[in-house]
Amino acid sequence: MEFFIIFVLVIVGIILLGSIKEINEYERGIKFRFGKFHSIMKPGWQIVLPIFESYKKVDIRTKAVDVPEQDAITKDNVSIRINAVLYYNIFDASKAILAVEKYNYAVSQLAQTTMRNAVGEVSLDELLSKRDKISSAICQIVDAATDPWGIKVENVELKDIRLPEEMKRVIARVAEAEREKEAVITKSRGEVEASENLVKAAQNLVSAPGALHLRTLETLNDISSDQSNTIVFATPIEVIKAIEGFGKKDKKDQ
Repeated sequence: MEFFIIFVLVIVGIILLGSIKEINEYERGIKFRFGKFHSIMKPGWQIVLPIFESYKKVDIRTKAVDVPEQDAITKDNVSIRINAVLYYNIFDASKAILAVEKYNYAVSQLAQTTMRNAVGEVSLDELLSKRDKISSAICQIVDAATDPWGIKVENVELKDIRLPEEMKRVIARVAEAEREKEAVITKSRGEVEASENLVKAAQNLVSAPGALHLRTLETLNDISSDQSNTIVFATPIEVIKAIEGFGKKDKKDQ
């Protein structure tokens, strides 16, 4: 009889030890009793009675889901391949277990569909230049759809956008044309400024008596420092007019 009591106590002890479950700080436990949802188990040691009760652990830490590369067509009919990464956490562990099967897979599939739809609503230029805005739009849509599952989508980041080789060459040619355009515009602006400065300089030389002659002498001084064998000197108009004036004066005196 004593042996039977000891045996029973050992069995009870084993059952009690086996019924103790540990829930870590970053986890929540979903307890079922007779197959029905009973409660959410908080971190620490919890009792789960064998046969009558069962439980599932849910990790509530932020998770990163790599959205696989997808084929998509933009609004202007350009075929691209695009992938993304999605960050989410679980704010209601019971909904994540009861409302959806394999919530991690469900979030990934929803993100893929939403990403393709979002790409189809914008042109290629908008997709390349407004990546952050499109990522935010995808995040809002997926977050609203996963809210009944107890899931909060924190962020969505578009990673790589792959273009066809032909489209890459077209974009390169467009970029080169834009650079040439900017170079021509810059050069023309410089020529306009230079011509305006030349006009101002000419006006100053004409308005100031003897200025042109002084400028000519300065030019001759610069030329004389060069090792040139031949120097062609152009007589300024002012000197010619002065000589003509002296000639006319001599004729009148005669």
